Amino acid sequence: MATKAHLDANKRYQEKLDRVVFYVRKGTKDTIKAHAEEQGESLNGYIKKAVADRYKGDTGNDIEL
Repeated sequence: MATKAHLDANKRYQEKLDRVVFYVRKGTKDTIKAHAEEQGESLNGYIKKAVADRYKGDTGNDIEL
């Protein structure tokens, strides 16, 4: 079980982040997640990498996500 200190630290960390929500057709999430795992990545990590790669391709600049 997490300690109060651990929960407080998580809360402080999450307050530094923005949350982005987007929708895909039913079943698509599972398809993307399975592919991400095949690549050794989490779903979140896979999506962040895809966005960063697209951003760099569009602008020529890196972005830290």
